[in-house]
Amino acid sequence: MTASRTSRTGGRIKYPDNYNPILEYWVQIQAGLPVSDKIRRTYKKIVADLADETSGFFYSNKRANHVIEFIENYCKHSKGKMGGKPVMLELWEKAMLATIFGFIDQDGLRKYREAVLIIAKKNGKSLIASAVGLYLLSADGEAGPEIYAVATKRDQAKIIWLESKRMRNKSPALRKRIKALVAEMDTEFNDGVFKPLASDVDTLDGLNVHGALMDEFHQWRNGRPLYDIIVDGVGAREQPLILLTSTAGTIREDFYDERYDYAKQVIDGYGSPDGYRDNRFIAFVYELDKREEWTDESTWIKANPGIGTIKNINTLREKVERAKKNRGLVKNLLCKEFNIRETDSESWLPYDSCVNETVMPMEFLEHSYAIGGCDLSAVRDLTCATLLICKPNDNNYYVLQKYFLPSVRVDEVDSNSKMEAPYKLWAEQGWLTICQGQAVDFHAVTQWFKDMVYAHDIRPLWVGYDRALSGYWVPEMESEGFDMVKIAQGAKTWTYPMKELGTLLDAHGVVYQNNPILRWCLINTGKKTLNENGIQSIQPVKLSETRRIDGMVSLLNAYTCLKGDDKQPDREQQYFGYVR
Repeated sequence: MTASRTSRTGGRIKYPDNYNPILEYWVQIQAGLPVSDKIRRTYKKIVADLADETSGFFYSNKRANHVIEFIENYCKHSKGKMGGKPVMLELWEKAMLATIFGFIDQDGLRKYREAVLIIAKKNGKSLIASAVGLYLLSADGEAGPEIYAVATKRDQAKIIWLESKRMRNKSPALRKRIKALVAEMDTEFNDGVFKPLASDVDTLDGLNVHGALMDEFHQWRNGRPLYDIIVDGVGAREQPLILLTSTAGTIREDFYDERYDYAKQVIDGYGSPDGYRDNRFIAFVYELDKREEWTDESTWIKANPGIGTIKNINTLREKVERAKKNRGLVKNLLCKEFNIRETDSESWLPYDSCVNETVMPMEFLEHSYAIGGCDLSAVRDLTCATLLICKPNDNNYYVLQKYFLPSVRVDEVDSNSKMEAPYKLWAEQGWLTICQGQAVDFHAVTQWFKDMVYAHDIRPLWVGYDRALSGYWVPEMESEGFDMVKIAQGAKTWTYPMKELGTLLDAHGVVYQNNPILRWCLINTGKKTLNENGIQSIQPVKLSETRRIDGMVSLLNAYTCLKGDDKQPDREQQYFGYVR
């Protein structure tokens, strides 16, 4: 359906009562408009919902068009060549807003309570969030609306709020209805307030949130507690909205990955009758479907729906050409311009290489010989035990791991507002054992290896270990019948196995049961290159002191034990002599 506009007194934009930007956008998608697979599946579901009379929700053109008309009539650009001019939404923006605001129940209350927009930078996401904030404050029909621009740091929280304030200042109509103060905006006619809010968790209790805008949440470290506070704060509202907008980032296994993975889970559920459902959540994920698409200009619109209008295509072309000539620029380009999740620029592997979501049933892994590996720790680091399983006529390597951490360390991390990892959650999921006291109980490590032997018949032929901190543990393991192999950890030993292991991970040939701790450790691993007498060698290093790589080191010890280096025996042929 074409977007026909009529004018009222003063040139006010008004859409026809039957205007539906969702259908208009879907027609373009079906006609060949390049969009990401997640966007296509999302809108296929949304269009199906338009005709669904059994869900308890229906689509209101009036409610959908109201937010669009508000933005285009009253919100103005504040910067650049468009400064002072009205915001004219593009079709993809209108379709998204129509979805979020247009589906309601029989009482007229909105269906969606949380919406996520993931999109490459410079496509206008912050402008949309700022305009939505003003709408929720002044035009949503809510009594006493509390609207918050939320982030873990105050300067970040103020970005959306300041843009909303500038929009208000440019609009005569909004200036009449909204009073702008130093640290908040107020609306006397409905007792509303709009302010920035950072994560000082000691002062956030008692919120009564009607709208929360969370921008650039890829930058959030330990963002879950702040998110939970906002979610708790919407409980008293009948139709609250949490709007999260972001590009991709390099902070892994934190709040961004959590919301992205949740969005993927919901979208994946659209195609299956038994799939996961969350009728209060909607996500719009604009991204390249494959990393290699970045050199194909025809695919750029998948991550950049505003390209050529909102976003300058010539600037993007120049960035791509520079990246083609300088591979060091590729990671940042993929992350920021095409929404491909990445690790830090100095990481050992790209993010995609660290991710393998394949999970094999234990029946497949049982009754196998294996290579063991272990990386022991004192207090701060993780202890990790590994079993590396090979199968005859199978090019994959299968990995089982168990992690251990002392309770004092877990409590320390849990009480720190800059939490390094969700250890308690991983313990609840069964990946991590929390040992009571000040240090890891190495008896528990021995017990895990024994459990794998006696409960699952997975028997390690050798267990590679670092002699540091081994203490009583090695004699204990040997007394239980395990053949222990000392690994001289360092560049001379690790170079060849680490290069091979990296190649395997790039090819997704290491199936590690989607273990989130190993994925985190792989993401946290940097590569240190040494050059001695003209011979180049490598070894793993932490990207920072707060990151752990113990799972990667444990895996590397096991792989080194299997493959050896130029001074160690290659046990692979002997291993396959044992495989049943």
